[in-house]
Amino acid sequence: MKTGHQQLDGQGNLKHFLTIEGLSRELLVEILDRAEGFLGVTQQAVKKVPLCRGKVVANLFFETSTRTRTTFELAAKRLSADVLNLNISTSATAKGETLLDTLRNLESMQVDMFVVRHASSGAAHFIAAHAAPHVSVINAGDGRYSHPTQGMLDMFTIRRHKGDFSNLRVAIVGDILHSRVARSQILALNTLGAAEVRVIGPRTLIPAFAEEALGVRVFHDLREGIRNVDVVIMLRLQRERMTNALLPSEHEYFQLYGLTEERLGVAHPEAIVMHPGPINRGVEIESQVADGPRSVILEQVTNGIAIRMAVMSMCIGTQNIAMQADGKTDGEANG
Repeated sequence: MKTGHQQLDGQGNLKHFLTIEGLSRELLVEILDRAEGFLGVTQQAVKKVPLCRGKVVANLFFETSTRTRTTFELAAKRLSADVLNLNISTSATAKGETLLDTLRNLESMQVDMFVVRHASSGAAHFIAAHAAPHVSVINAGDGRYSHPTQGMLDMFTIRRHKGDFSNLRVAIVGDILHSRVARSQILALNTLGAAEVRVIGPRTLIPAFAEEALGVRVFHDLREGIRNVDVVIMLRLQRERMTNALLPSEHEYFQLYGLTEERLGVAHPEAIVMHPGPINRGVEIESQVADGPRSVILEQVTNGIAIRMAVMSMCIGTQNIAMQADGKTDGEANG
């Protein structure tokens, strides 16, 4: 599967955002820095900037989502783009139209960007490979493979609390095997130079050869895994992606891997707690921790809008550079 090169134009600018794999540290830092500037937009009386005025963004969600779809919609609107939300369950795709036919029809409506969420790994790459040259594609989560904007909003949240990544020890706890979020977080943390990335969970939920393949340390004991870490990221059990009975029960899982105040006590005293959501209270985390002073879970949601604004504006900026090189104005391109 193509990664970095498919996402960049000939000058190294971000055209698509499909995965963190293959992207440079400098580009990830540029996304984080740009998101920092967009945080202030939410404090303004008019929560909009004109960077994507006249552009059309289509949210193409083949999986149900509330948080991700809503934050992408808000991000696009705050950039002054027009937003098209497709209800895939009642769309022509559900009636037998191919994905490529749907893509071509939307392109004929002068859509400039597709935000794609799909149950199949590689779906966003497929769409990007077949999209018209002027169209950008952002991956909003595909199968078990990648959820790059979630990974980046988590990096943004960590950086705002901890600053430099080079001395950080980060623990990711739970269903690593089925989690596209975990994969994106691990890639981002290693690219940004985190001192140590740990993954913690039962053997049935950790990928084989994870240490070599992912560049992490593997723990099966929660206390040992989160000892002295600076960041604890809890993951939801991805039961919809489990094909076998990989866990005896949710109750037993919580007894071994659920994050409680008492267990959190072995982490660094200033450690923060994160969760990409949705939270299953009493399964992977207790309410006292989720709502406690060390939790930054709601900040993650707020930061998600800024990160998605950053990525969308960078992709649209690359489109504008290409149009200027071709001697076209925005009006001519969308007319």
